[in-house]
Amino acid sequence: MSAARVVLVDDNPDFVRTAADFLAQDPGIEIVGLATSGERALDLVADHQVGLVVMDLTMPGMGGLEATRRLKAGHPAPLVIILSLHDDEAYRHRARQAGADGFIAKSEFGEELLPLIRRLFTCQAA
Repeated sequence: MSAARVVLVDDNPDFVRTAADFLAQDPGIEIVGLATSGERALDLVADHQVGLVVMDLTMPGMGGLEATRRLKAGHPAPLVIILSLHDDEAYRHRARQAGADGFIAKSEFGEELLPLIRRLFTCQAA
């Protein structure tokens, strides 16, 4: 199986770099782009064959929910995991409504993200 091609999106450049360093340690993941806005995420997905976008929920300009809706309207649509500081059922519900394939609180990033990515790609391959 080839590596999952991933774009990371967060308006905090330090978090994006930290997340990229963390995920790059997994041989099944290839980071193909880093973005600090929803608009840039759309451009990166259009320019690369992306299988997964890990997206912050709240960003200036186009937020994660709108960017997710637009990504999911494309063909082929990448998987999208929403990350948020706000671990609340209302935010999870909004993420599902926007078409997100998963939601992780940033406080659970290190423990939950890789297992969720593996589950999503396993389900997609089935």
